[in-house]
Amino acid sequence: MSAYGDEDPRIQGIKTKIRVVPNFPKPGIMFQDITTLLLDPKAFKDTIDLFVERYKGKNISVVAGIEARGFIFGPPIALAIGAKFVPLRKPRKLPGEVISEEYILEYGRDCLEMHVGAVEPGERALVVDDLIATGGTLCAAMNLLERVGAEIVECACLIELPELQGRGRLNGKPLYVLVEYQ
Repeated sequence: MSAYGDEDPRIQGIKTKIRVVPNFPKPGIMFQDITTLLLDPKAFKDTIDLFVERYKGKNISVVAGIEARGFIFGPPIALAIGAKFVPLRKPRKLPGEVISEEYILEYGRDCLEMHVGAVEPGERALVVDDLIATGGTLCAAMNLLERVGAEIVECACLIELPELQGRGRLNGKPLYVLVEYQ
């Protein structure tokens, strides 16, 4: 599901604040730069508000943010809906005992880690990241949370690149995005 079709006037304002940088970080990539959105307090607030409006009252107890840009959007959403924030980090970034989930990217392998005990069985989780491309990172995040018994309510991303078909890799789990780029 996409908020873009809802024609909320805030969506267009958000979309205009996302800068597209051609050939970054390598030739052929059209990088979706959210730092320009973060520089605009109204657009940033509208982004958070749209997510909060969707998730408030849905009994979500965990907002899991994917490193690194999920750390920008996840904590304010968690605070506003009364949930805890759980960081899903790259390897060797969390002290103490962790649970890991390795996943395949188009250019190699990567891994996400979460503290053991951060999420309890039966907790309702929202997974947050800035962008869905191929869906590999979101799948790894959901697998990690489901392995400890969490129920995935939805994945939430600011941006979707539909031509990369990441949504189709989510095994039917719901995905909510604010902006789609072709």
